[in-house]
Amino acid sequence: MFDNQRFQQLVEADNLTGEVVAVNSFIIEVRGLEGIRLGAQVLFEDGQRGIVREAYGDRVILFNIDSEKMAPGTLAVLENDLLSVPVGKSLVGRVISPMGDPLDGKGPIKTTETSGAFNPAPGIMARSMLNEQLASGVTAVDMFFPIVLGQRIAILGDSKSGKSTFLGQLSANQQDTDRIVVYVLIGKRKVDVEHLLAELEKSGAMKSTIVVLADVFDSLTLSYLAPYAACAMAENLWYAGQDVVIIYDDLTSHAEAYRQLSLLQEVDPGRDSFPGDMFYAHSSLLERAGKLLSNGKTLTSLPVVLTPGDDITAYLSTSIMSITDGQIVLDLGVFRQGIRPAVNAGLSVSRVGGQAQTKRQKGLSSTLFKTLAKYKQAEEFSHFGSSLSKDARIDLTLGKQIYKALGQPPEQRFSLLEQQLMLETILHGKGDMEIDVDALKSAIHDIAPRVKDEAEYDKVEDDLLNKYGKKIVAVVKEGEAPADGEKPAAEAEKPAEPAKDAKEDKKAKKDEAK
Repeated sequence: MFDNQRFQQLVEADNLTGEVVAVNSFIIEVRGLEGIRLGAQVLFEDGQRGIVREAYGDRVILFNIDSEKMAPGTLAVLENDLLSVPVGKSLVGRVISPMGDPLDGKGPIKTTETSGAFNPAPGIMARSMLNEQLASGVTAVDMFFPIVLGQRIAILGDSKSGKSTFLGQLSANQQDTDRIVVYVLIGKRKVDVEHLLAELEKSGAMKSTIVVLADVFDSLTLSYLAPYAACAMAENLWYAGQDVVIIYDDLTSHAEAYRQLSLLQEVDPGRDSFPGDMFYAHSSLLERAGKLLSNGKTLTSLPVVLTPGDDITAYLSTSIMSITDGQIVLDLGVFRQGIRPAVNAGLSVSRVGGQAQTKRQKGLSSTLFKTLAKYKQAEEFSHFGSSLSKDARIDLTLGKQIYKALGQPPEQRFSLLEQQLMLETILHGKGDMEIDVDALKSAIHDIAPRVKDEAEYDKVEDDLLNKYGKKIVAVVKEGEAPADGEKPAAEAEKPAEPAKDAKEDKKAKKDEAK
């Protein structure tokens, strides 16, 4: 039962007080509290908390943070001028609610610091240029659509397309760095939450992660507040000199919770029944990311958006894409082809990714895009069943090898150096070498430390190619036209006839004449 000592202290301190006069699910109307500001935090005598949404003189509308059960006549008192949440390093490694209550059974949170949940974003003069890559450990992302520290990049995809798996890989890949990951789970099922927590514990990433949880059984208000509260926790570490990555999983559930609260509040619905300030709600959140000029540290935002039927043209997805600096689209169609992670290369883009890449990395990315475009074209021709030219066969072989290298199970991760060595080795094979990609991927972790500078890249790649590749001997079937520059196998293997002696040749001609 709630100990109302805190409530009594606030009343005795002569804070503003009021009385609940109407309740509509999570929407509470209070009389009194004259002069209270919007966004203020209110404590009720039964221990529940509320946040002020509208104020009309002595009539105040609040969102109930804890539940939809509130008795009319309940007394209320002002607790904070702004909604505040606990912050600090003691939250790292814990699973907490948006209001800072522990959910992992590890005891109370040992912190006395608090911060406002709805902090403004840093101004343009307080920011610095983004120039360092955030390695996710996933080759298909790091080589094609690099994420930059301080960037806002959306992760879009249908249900079960691999979004959570990719984000789990990215989180696990930060454990050997000094970065903190803040993982926000909004409106998730218990089974999904337990699976994610188990994966974080298994990989060791939980030691450097704060999980902020508002599951499907929590109040709508907690689901609405979760990303803002988590961002405040991330900002506190960021301003204190820590690189932080924050994952909002997902903003679709957040938008739906806010829509339901707004409809209960009788706010006029806009497009797709979302409230008119839906864009502002997300832009004010995502703009809080960036790189600080004062300490050079970054806050990277990764908002997740659900796209049913792989439709990225819906209101919410287009809205988030217009706020962010790029998007990684995970496609169910690609997923069904057996490609993991199922990144759609045609729809994904990182608008600031090139700023964090070296000249060599940019050249590799450009070559990979061109090579895979040729592979798609060659694959289309191969469906007709006609013989392919030598160039088309090379494009087909090279593309298959690259796609095999890009495929990664959830537990497999590669550093940027390992990814670069692996893909450049395949490209050096030029498609006329049969490369054991699986063996190459297994060996790359041990070989990569040999590369100390740019000059050693080519030598190591040549060694890898000699060890794991062998020349492909083209064989042309009987009756099939040889490709340009090639001879049929029978002709190629036939030994050259020794030259006849000149005298024998002359004698044979005389015999023919007779």
